[in-house]
Amino acid sequence: MKRKLENEKKEADRPLTIAMVVDTSGNRGNGTSNSALQWAQELERQGHHVRLVGIGAPEYPARVNHVPLVSWVAKKQQMQFAEPSDTLFRKAFDGVDVVHIYTPFRFGQHACKVAKQMGIAVTAGYHVQPENVTYSAGPLKYVPGIDSFIYWLFDIWLYRKIDHVHVPTELGASLLRSHGYKSKLHVISNGYESRFTPKRQRKADEPSPVPFRIVASGRLTNEKNHVALIRAIARCRHAQDIELVIAGTGPLKKRLQRMAGRLLSRPASIGFHRNADMPALLRSGDLLVHPSIADLESVSVIEGMAAGLVPVIASSSASSRCWTNRCSPWTMWTRWPVVSTGGSTIRRSSPSGAAPTPNIRKPIIRWNRPYVSSSRWNVRRSPITVAEWRLPQSQYNRYT
Repeated sequence: MKRKLENEKKEADRPLTIAMVVDTSGNRGNGTSNSALQWAQELERQGHHVRLVGIGAPEYPARVNHVPLVSWVAKKQQMQFAEPSDTLFRKAFDGVDVVHIYTPFRFGQHACKVAKQMGIAVTAGYHVQPENVTYSAGPLKYVPGIDSFIYWLFDIWLYRKIDHVHVPTELGASLLRSHGYKSKLHVISNGYESRFTPKRQRKADEPSPVPFRIVASGRLTNEKNHVALIRAIARCRHAQDIELVIAGTGPLKKRLQRMAGRLLSRPASIGFHRNADMPALLRSGDLLVHPSIADLESVSVIEGMAAGLVPVIASSSASSRCWTNRCSPWTMWTRWPVVSTGGSTIRRSSPSGAAPTPNIRKPIIRWNRPYVSSSRWNVRRSPITVAEWRLPQSQYNRYT
């Protein structure tokens, strides 16, 4: 009995070899790829071994799968679809303890099938929200029940075949449960990296800087709703003192640039920024605004708070619910006027009051200091553990 316990302890302490399957593996330009790379780095820091499998992966690269029209839209958002390959998967999965799949598309589906044929435990992450798909699909978003259909489709394609699924937020978990997902859901934040450190905060009696820099970060797509942010700034009393920076890429880039050039007093910077440059960019800002209509978890908001920025978050049923308890009392900004555009409400007062009154600025600064020092979402201290991956294999896979 004693020897058995010793063997079990030795097995529990053994480093794992984990294959992470993500279509675009070598690109920090989109949230899913960035999350995969962050997790891989942290797991390796903890002593485990990670094999990235996908386009741009260093050891197990996949070929690009060109999907008419869809690939063109996805590429503008720093995303590509990988071509499934039995040879690639069998080589990458040889000797691994678990395969973790990031997306429910062809590449992930085939990886799941091969891993099960090899008798390897399979887990998955839920990082693609159906609302992200429909908002980028033009008229498709107006089809009644289309979001529910895509939730069902993703479940059929992948998630009902897997017992353990990682979800970044409680919001994501509640959405999956409401759409009939039966897998065991593990809520674990994507977290932020320790290189995102807080900026020096202004004293309460210091005047606001001119220009007052507002930073937003995210894909330049319809659901991120940067159009509403530009319109809100244009209507502000101190619009001439505001400088807007939107870090991202996507199909709306030229439209947003034209709109900002037409409506804003100061030139706006709208375009791609390297992930390595994001900490400095965020620290250069005075306010973070997140106008997104649909988000499971916006890593850019977490990184912005880690860099010392107060976040102003759009009030929408599909986005702000995952932040209400996290950012209290500042999510709702109840003392400030709002501007509502297309179903998303943007609180205007911080950009509108480019020189906020002292009774508003003081509590913001008091809020900022303790919050940014909190490590609740730091990648190293968030619950990124592999304890659940050590469950018996029979608890993972539903073999058909």
